[in-house]
Amino acid sequence: MMNIRRATPDDAALLCALAERTFVETFGHLYPPQDLADYLATAYPVDGQRQQLASGDYAAWLLEVDGQAVGFAFAGPCGLPHADVQPGDGELKRLYVLREHQNGGRGGQLFAEALQWLQARGGQALWIGVWSENLGAQRFYGRQGFVPVGSYEFPVGQVRDKEFILRRPLG
Repeated sequence: MMNIRRATPDDAALLCALAERTFVETFGHLYPPQDLADYLATAYPVDGQRQQLASGDYAAWLLEVDGQAVGFAFAGPCGLPHADVQPGDGELKRLYVLREHQNGGRGGQLFAEALQWLQARGGQALWIGVWSENLGAQRFYGRQGFVPVGSYEFPVGQVRDKEFILRRPLG
């Protein structure tokens, strides 16, 4: 049985563990082991995640199948490095589903939950950062009305990935 639920601060450790697992599953093969280890050592701090969820400025949703968390979405204020970002703009910061649970529309359902929350918060635009080589994600977000408006470097250890910045008007 599948369920999507809003994460609470008590879910911070679970959310961080799932974020690390999905990042390694999706991108881990791209990096030298030390670079990946250095990134993971600081990328998902449980206390920081707990504080974000408690603040009300951020929200996360967990996708559960038979009681096990297999995916998540995480959203909050836009922190992407782009000159057009305005106060109040929102960002889908992460959206991941474990490989064995992909291609069933579940990522789209998580996206819809995050999008509804972001739209209710107001602002002028919604933003997403996506790896330049993640063509599937770029196609998905393109179908949702997001267009490329810039790029930046995302550090993973000593490696610098090119990330595209995508934006769509609110509404």
